[in-house]
Amino acid sequence: MLKRALPIAFCAVLAVLAQAAAAAPISVIVAFPAGGPADQIARVISKQLAVELKNNVIVENKPGGNGAVAAIYVAKAPTDGSVLFLSSVGAISINPSLYPALTYDPNKDLLPVSLVVNAAEMLVVRSDDPAKTAAEFVANSRKSAKPPTMASTGVGSMPHMAIEQFRSSTNIDYLHVPYKGAAPAVTDTIGGQVNAFIGDVPGILTFVRSGRLKALGVAAPKRLSFMANVPTLAEQGIANVEAINWYGLFVPAGTPANVVAKLNQSMRRVLANPEVNSLLINMGVEPAPNSPAEFAELIRRDTAKWSRIVKEKKIQGD
Repeated sequence: MLKRALPIAFCAVLAVLAQAAAAAPISVIVAFPAGGPADQIARVISKQLAVELKNNVIVENKPGGNGAVAAIYVAKAPTDGSVLFLSSVGAISINPSLYPALTYDPNKDLLPVSLVVNAAEMLVVRSDDPAKTAAEFVANSRKSAKPPTMASTGVGSMPHMAIEQFRSSTNIDYLHVPYKGAAPAVTDTIGGQVNAFIGDVPGILTFVRSGRLKALGVAAPKRLSFMANVPTLAEQGIANVEAINWYGLFVPAGTPANVVAKLNQSMRRVLANPEVNSLLINMGVEPAPNSPAEFAELIRRDTAKWSRIVKEKKIQGD
């Protein structure tokens, strides 16, 4: 009797352990501090993703190295779909050319699951700046005794890439002033310490809506649906300035194809949810799910694009 009870007890223990493993939460790793746009996006999608996956989903912030710290962590994570990486362009398509000694390879260590949202770059100035459009800002810059200053969120950031495009397009040697994040850049633009700021729309939308900053143009191929009154830079004669700081979902390399497919379909349903869609648009981003193959192709194009600018401008990471 005792001999029969032991296998039954052992099976019961295995069943409990299996249930515990199944209930283990899914982690969404974010490469930026809590409270910023990336963190906010992650928390909006994670809530609905938990519903779709029928599991707890938690957000973990691992900032540092323009996304490198988070990317390395995810690259070494289990390949069972329990660890996801919500990354912006920086860690995937800019870092490889910005940091020659990068200790991870986005193409080999990570698998794309889906594009999540697009966050365009926007040119803004303080509210009392005489320019009403980007074209006027450029015209006034040409009359200035010295080139105006333009703030970014840091060397090698997407705003920095947009500034380099802007300098090339206008043939004006704007002085690039890198800050550690959007908050100090916005503060100094409002205060007049710098003449202009090119930043991700989510980080400046509140200030534009309140009238503390004036939006002059967006670095996107078309106007934003939620700010249709702000023209693109191309519409104003400033060509080849397109900078989209997308956010997408990744898993560690080696994750089975069926797991990637399940996550992709779940993300599509998350972004199709009306409440999620509305929250994201109100934040200043545009939901844009796609297939893993389509996302991989976008990454390939952006890597080539930003690598070219980093090399041409001889930009070196901090």
